[in-house]
Amino acid sequence: MEKYVFETRMEVRDYECDIEGIVNNANYLHYIEHTRHLFLKSLGVSFAKMHEKGVDAVVARMRLWYKAPLRCDDEFISRLNLTKKGIRYIFTQELIRASDEKSSFLAEVELVCLINGRPGDSEDYNRAFERFIKE
Repeated sequence: MEKYVFETRMEVRDYECDIEGIVNNANYLHYIEHTRHLFLKSLGVSFAKMHEKGVDAVVARMRLWYKAPLRCDDEFISRLNLTKKGIRYIFTQELIRASDEKSSFLAEVELVCLINGRPGDSEDYNRAFERFIKE
C-alpha cells in the first residue's frame, strides 16, 4: 500500500446520499477538496490568505475512480499524497471505508497556481510542500 503524507477522518451525512442510498458522485469531490484544505491548514497555509496575495491554486485536471460506494453514516479515512511536475501539483487522493478498510474512491488531481491571474510557480506553496513532494 502506498504511504500517504496526510489523512483525516470524515463521516457521510444523510443529505449527501442519493435515492439509491449511496453518496452522490459529486460529493466525493467535496470530500477530497476538504482534505486538501485541511492539509494546507495543517501546514499553516491559508487558502484565503494566499488568494489575498494574488495566488490561487486551481484544479486543472482530475482522473476519478469510483470503487465501492459509501453510504449514510459510513465513517471513512481520506488520504493524500503529493508530487510535482513542472508547475503542476499532483495530488493522489483515496477514500477508505473505515468499517472494512475497503477503497471507495481514488482520484488524481492536478492543480496549478495562478499568480495574479497568470500560471506560475508559487514560492509559498513550494516551501509549504517541500518536505512532502515526491519527485
